[in-house]
Amino acid sequence: MSADQYDFGMIGLGTMGRNLLLNMADHSVKGAGYDKDGDKARLLEQEAKGATVKGFTDLPAFIHGLRQPRAIMMLVPAGRIVDEVIAELQPLLSKGDILIDGGNSYFKDTERRVAALETQGLHFFGMGISGGEEGARRGPSMMPGGDKEAYRVMQPILEAIAAKVDGKPCVTYIGPGAAGHFVKMVHNGIEYGLMQLIAETYAFMKQGLGMDNEAIGAVFTSWNRGRLQSFLLEITADIFRYKEKDATHLLLDDIKDEAKAKGTGKWTSQIAMDLETPIPTIDAAVSMRDLSKYKALRIELSETYPHDAAPISGNKETLLTQLEQAFYGSMVTAYTQGLHLLAKGSAAFQYELDLAAIARIWRGGCIIRSAFLNDIYQAFTINKELPILLADAAIARQLTEVLPGWREILSRAIAAGLPMPAYAASLSYFDSIGSRNMPTNLIQAQRDYFGAHTYEKTGKEGVFHTQWTQV
Repeated sequence: MSADQYDFGMIGLGTMGRNLLLNMADHSVKGAGYDKDGDKARLLEQEAKGATVKGFTDLPAFIHGLRQPRAIMMLVPAGRIVDEVIAELQPLLSKGDILIDGGNSYFKDTERRVAALETQGLHFFGMGISGGEEGARRGPSMMPGGDKEAYRVMQPILEAIAAKVDGKPCVTYIGPGAAGHFVKMVHNGIEYGLMQLIAETYAFMKQGLGMDNEAIGAVFTSWNRGRLQSFLLEITADIFRYKEKDATHLLLDDIKDEAKAKGTGKWTSQIAMDLETPIPTIDAAVSMRDLSKYKALRIELSETYPHDAAPISGNKETLLTQLEQAFYGSMVTAYTQGLHLLAKGSAAFQYELDLAAIARIWRGGCIIRSAFLNDIYQAFTINKELPILLADAAIARQLTEVLPGWREILSRAIAAGLPMPAYAASLSYFDSIGSRNMPTNLIQAQRDYFGAHTYEKTGKEGVFHTQWTQV
């Protein structure tokens, strides 16, 4: 094809970049892809099957082949590589061109890049993309933020390729600056929390109730038909059915119990602490991934403190009903913490986030999509000023109903020596956030005792300090 015939350019032809271009081709968008790896460029053209898509390994030729103003997305690893790609692109771009970072970049890096590229007349925005390989190919959830003018130019393409729920695309303008990447970071934090909760649920059934893999898979399948329906439960049920060719056992049983991470969960915990916003379920999930990496130490300590979780006795059907209730309560708590952090971040960074709109676009094509997001969408649609998700009356009724089962499961697990840190963090958060009085008055007294940090009194204005010992 001759120059200036491609509508959109993609830098990085890994699974996500390639599938997004193919998704665009399905919607009559002529796409060009660039990658230094010639095999990836050729694979793009092979999978395009005659659609107007071309792979490039020459960067100037790739840039020259795009219509002006150019629209280019980067899907490369977060961090230094993004800056290197931008530096390579800048001499080849013209004022008015649009550059999109579709990777999992840290939102403060995105803020810096927005400011730097704006001075050069380039339209830049960061966009979170959720849905993995299948979502990219068939319809992801997308969270674009930053340059609103650039988003409006891209809006028809993004709405065409996005997942659809109730006929509406799962993409919307999120807010200025790095709002898109901030929301995606928190999305990933919620994802961490939900995945840890599912893993602990698996442990309760396997170690506590002595259930085999087939029975555990059946429970996840059953739950996925009810109020717990979600993408993560759906894929978990699939995992409990998968065997390699000629194998007599699940592949799951061959996988090491050492979890990897790319840092987005850690970023969520770090910024939550900066904003003084508690997200203990997410924090526990991040910590447990880190703890899992200490395999040798865990083995050594298991010999020093030998114990296996004691069997949990009782009516299995009753316990599974209570486990479903405990999972529901913990799941609600994980979403609550994430949305509270979004609200606090929105105020701190002036993002003006619309929580109802965010819940709406997370309902389809998204890793954390779930039936419960409809409840979240309704809650924030009814009351945009809702201070926290737990304050919604309909959700409060559900949590009140599951609370006894939630407590029972945690008490049984602790008594049996079965660790469920994300469940425990969720219930403690729930109890604390709804507590009229906390024991932190003692902490304030201690701080004043050893450091003269002062304290305030109930029912009396002013700041006070006490000499706690007689001189």
